[in-house]
Amino acid sequence: MTVIQSISIKGTADRMSPKPHTVYEIHIQGSIRSWSMWRRYSEFVDLNDELTKTTGASLPAPLPPKHVWTLRSSFHNAPIIEERKKGLETYLRAILASKDSQWRDHYAFRQFLGVPVGKNAPPTGAASGLDKNAGETNARRFTPATWIEEHTDLHTLVRDIRASLNKRDSLWDAGDMRASSSANVSAKRQLADLVERIGVLAKGLEALGEAGMSQGEMQRRTDMVARLQDDCEKLGKIVAAARQNVRPRPASAFVESNVNPADRAALLSSGGGSPPDRARPVTRIFGAPQPQYRETAETRPLDDHGLLQLQKQKVTQQDQQLNNLSAVLQRQVHIGLAIHTEIVEQNKILDELNSDVDRVQGKIGTAKRTMNKLN
Repeated sequence: MTVIQSISIKGTADRMSPKPHTVYEIHIQGSIRSWSMWRRYSEFVDLNDELTKTTGASLPAPLPPKHVWTLRSSFHNAPIIEERKKGLETYLRAILASKDSQWRDHYAFRQFLGVPVGKNAPPTGAASGLDKNAGETNARRFTPATWIEEHTDLHTLVRDIRASLNKRDSLWDAGDMRASSSANVSAKRQLADLVERIGVLAKGLEALGEAGMSQGEMQRRTDMVARLQDDCEKLGKIVAAARQNVRPRPASAFVESNVNPADRAALLSSGGGSPPDRARPVTRIFGAPQPQYRETAETRPLDDHGLLQLQKQKVTQQDQQLNNLSAVLQRQVHIGLAIHTEIVEQNKILDELNSDVDRVQGKIGTAKRTMNKLN
């Protein structure tokens, strides 16, 4: 999603069609580029009504009040126009700076500002009042720069999905089944969004090709989309695989959730066991004595209860070692993902280099043919 860093209204202009009105030049500064949109006051009103209707909450700042004037009188009301311009700028900046992001992330607000397409699909009926004067904005087409922005955002989404899957696995290993299931659901939702946006990206590339993009650049971007589709397919297989069918439930979670604490305590107590077992003498080695089992310096001074405590301590130490090993493996996974991301970036750079080489070779070939004609 394109991040909007600042909004300002640079100036105004008077338009004569379809009827006399004043439009305001909104300058938007994004994280990568900046652009301007021309909007009339009635479009601000439509935006305000849409945001109020869909969010059901009061906006951070009120919209400047309406004034009734004709175009002829508006030329003599520069102070009123300037006042309205400042009020509209304050209105937009309040939405952008609000702690609650529901307004600035709303589809109607982002469409009003002409934010590049492919982000989120509009809700039913969203921004219906904005389309009547939107002009080319209503087409929601990519430019070469906004296409790259969307591609970068999709790479970020791929990393977010992998992070959700890693979180799902970690929670499963920790025995938190509910949180693990929630992380899996979150990953599925992100994957559905990824599939939809990749489709929009591919269609946008087709439109850029029809608009005259060079064949080499089209091939490079087609490969970029193909790599995203491969990542999406791999993530889909991982998300679709039910965690319960892939790995056994952790022993600690099984003991904690399925074993009666009273039975467990009775089993670990010195007098536990079935009635026939209680009649038998309690020994450290069941059955006939076996000489290969020898006391060690650690166990020799301990009684039965001491041996049981030592066993529990050893089991706890082993569990801690397994947890440490799991943490090391998780770090290795993150390192592997980072290496994969770096390789993808390097491949992209190499593709760009190949495209540049092809273009230069084409120019050299043209120059050679021209020289041959001159000779």
